[in-house]
Amino acid sequence: MTRDPSAARAVDGVEVAILGGGPVGCVLALALHALGRRCVLLERRTLGSAPHAALAARPLALSHATRLILERLGAWPDSRATTIETIHVSQAGVFGRTRLAAREAGVPALGYVIAYSDLLAALHAKLAASGMDLRRGVRGRAGRARDGAIEIQVADGAEATRAPGLAASTDSARDAFSVRCAVHAEGSDEEAPAKTYRQEAISAMLDVAPMAARTAFERFTPEGPLALLPMAGRYALVWSARPERARQLQEAPEPAFLNELRSVIGSRAGRLLGVGERLRFPLAQRRRAMPIGERAVYIGNSAQTLHPVAGQGLNLGVRDAWELAALLGEAHDPGEADLLRRYAARRRFDAHATSLTTDLLATRFAGSNAPLRGVAGLALAALDMMPGARRFFARRMIYGMRALP
Repeated sequence: MTRDPSAARAVDGVEVAILGGGPVGCVLALALHALGRRCVLLERRTLGSAPHAALAARPLALSHATRLILERLGAWPDSRATTIETIHVSQAGVFGRTRLAAREAGVPALGYVIAYSDLLAALHAKLAASGMDLRRGVRGRAGRARDGAIEIQVADGAEATRAPGLAASTDSARDAFSVRCAVHAEGSDEEAPAKTYRQEAISAMLDVAPMAARTAFERFTPEGPLALLPMAGRYALVWSARPERARQLQEAPEPAFLNELRSVIGSRAGRLLGVGERLRFPLAQRRRAMPIGERAVYIGNSAQTLHPVAGQGLNLGVRDAWELAALLGEAHDPGEADLLRRYAARRRFDAHATSLTTDLLATRFAGSNAPLRGVAGLALAALDMMPGARRFFARRMIYGMRALP
């Protein structure tokens, strides 16, 4: 039974509750803190808990725009990131390829690759230094909104703890408190409408010779896209295929797996020496019809979950957080309906265009339809002959459809 929000007391002037302490939630918390807006960040993981080692080490592709945002927040993990200067794009078995280069796009790098755990550690270190209110071991849930507030309920049995150096939480045993605005950053919304791709992805780390440098590879196959991202001298592999094929690839002996991979990518990335643990996960696009509710906002994967092709999902989420912070930072009431509608309007084009681009890349470039693959090959060949078009495409992938505020 949902309690009356008026019965849930406000917490020391905190006006915004961020539900989810992943990278997108942390970016929003730091950005709001920099603008002087008090917030509380609720993270379900306790300080001592950690995801599966392979999940913690999974690679993230960050755009140069994301780096600029993290630098402004003082949370860029420079020594842990591998720079991407060139991206080689091609199709298996079809004519046409192109290269995107950082110099041509007018940026020092097209992107960066970093382990999830390293990025999160940098963000949490900055949170600790700022003295922000971070509550661990708490699964927050937004209740009903009423009388200018929304109730945040703590899941039964959750125990709030705090990391060393973080501000002490106020009465962590309390099971509900009220704020002006609740921001959902918990991850993919399983109840949002989904488009399934009939693909699953294999993720793994590859040992190669010579060691991976600063070139990434995106190769489109009849079964799905395949990406190789340079990461600390190795390649991070994300290989999309039909579910039954993905299962076979995950379970295949290492020599057989490497032979299958060689047959798809050839010698572009050098000699394949070995592969680490292989993870497999289904692929789908999920988008909420509206990224806002009554005194509530949805950002990152809570608003839209994308196909991993071109590595746009996290970067789109970071742009969500950055733009939301800019609007909430100076607002008299951060949960006011017109303000949230303005946020939704400002994010609509970027979210729609980025979702459409990844969907087209996943379905039109990668697929078994021969005519469509032929057209995609011609498009790549044409793009390779037009520096201006390559620059435009690269910069849109870096900055999205809106410039940084």
